[in-house]
Amino acid sequence: MSKLIRRVHMYLALFLTPWILMYTASTFVMNHRAAFRGSPPAGPEWRTLSESRYEGEFAAGAGEAAMAGQLLASLDLDGAHQARMRNGRLEINRLDPLRPVRITYTPESRSVKVEETVFNGAEFLERMHRRRGYQHEYVLEDTWAMTVDLVIVAILFWVASGLWMWWELKVTRGWGALFALAGMGLFGVFLAVL
Repeated sequence: MSKLIRRVHMYLALFLTPWILMYTASTFVMNHRAAFRGSPPAGPEWRTLSESRYEGEFAAGAGEAAMAGQLLASLDLDGAHQARMRNGRLEINRLDPLRPVRITYTPESRSVKVEETVFNGAEFLERMHRRRGYQHEYVLEDTWAMTVDLVIVAILFWVASGLWMWWELKVTRGWGALFALAGMGLFGVFLAVL
């Protein structure tokens, strides 16, 4: 049993290394945002890709979601997105981890402006950290969310298997108990004073 737990512990670590590295790097960037993005943090830099007139027609009474879906399909940009009316214009943010795109539709002039962000490593890491699924109707988004759920389960397994391995090695029990108590104590202090 012990050998199996050690092997699963090790192979999970190897398989999930990209996710663990991404979450640790993105947390570091968010914890030191001023060093990476300035103070106050600068927003993304947008570059215009195209400006055109939308000749399509929306169904009577079409809401933001329907209009956004239709516009994205016409621009061949279908995928996870958020849309909202703001100052009389429909703003659509196409959620892409590497190349987020913003589409602005102005109903009065029927104009469509498409912009993309200039790549910024700190912004990319924060986007990946905050990326979540299950609220979009796209299989790839759900697959990402399921993978993140697996990372969570793996981390819980690492904790449990680490405790198992610590208890199994009698020579480490004293020092292990000391480190476990120190960690819980520090965490408790933070909960009490923050």
